[in-house]
Amino acid sequence: MNQGEKAAALRELHHRSEPLVFVNAWDAASARIVESLGFPAVATSSGGIAFSAGFPDGERITRETMLERVAAIAGSVSLPVTADLEGGYGSEIDDAIATARGAIEAGAVGLNFEDASHDPGRPLIDVATASERIKAIRRTADAIGVPLVINARTDVYHEEAGTAQSRFREATERAEAYAAAGADSIFVPFVTDAETIGKLAAAIELPLNILAGAKTPDVATLARLGVKRISTGSSPAAYALAMFRAAALEVRDRGTFGFAAQRIAPAELNALFAGR
Repeated sequence: MNQGEKAAALRELHHRSEPLVFVNAWDAASARIVESLGFPAVATSSGGIAFSAGFPDGERITRETMLERVAAIAGSVSLPVTADLEGGYGSEIDDAIATARGAIEAGAVGLNFEDASHDPGRPLIDVATASERIKAIRRTADAIGVPLVINARTDVYHEEAGTAQSRFREATERAEAYAAAGADSIFVPFVTDAETIGKLAAAIELPLNILAGAKTPDVATLARLGVKRISTGSSPAAYALAMFRAAALEVRDRGTFGFAAQRIAPAELNALFAGR
């Protein structure tokens, strides 16, 4: 498939009866594992990539470095790849345009784009500005001829400010504005209770994306609630790092190497990249 066909395939995956589930990848090896296990698409983790490149999460990595990592992932698989590109690595419209163009050049056919401002005094970008940036991404992708699947993220539930009713109202209002601006799906992370998830899915016209964690309902329950896309974010990368730390602690504290019994065999790892 070419990029346009991959974008169309990714968009269609948001409209099936079962949710599109992502175990988010952070490098070529994790992406190839995802592909080998039969998942239909690959999503990157901005946090996982940032950690592996030596940066904290939260747009501390540069656009160029992030896109280099996205290109390595997209080049390692034949599946559609959607990239978590945070808030576009800059606050201007031109930054959104540069990020959209860079995503396509890196081989991605979708992107996450968020409204968090990373400013403690102003947690969210205002709706009008966020919407204009989404419009710019859509225009850029259309002009290039690769219809990026825009997963518009709102961080309304990241903060505990306001009431449950006010957060729900703002999330749905932002979802409506982002849909009008050209988004294909709406990502509302940091919500774990089934009642709120179900209400959001019913109120938001576009496919709803939920961030899954240890307290999130399972896939079958989320499907019944109307969720169409499930992301695991940086949790898989953080889990892998936890296992690495456990191995290092075993060596340091016990002087043993039992962790090696649980490794993937060298031949299997080599086979992931055979012919590439």
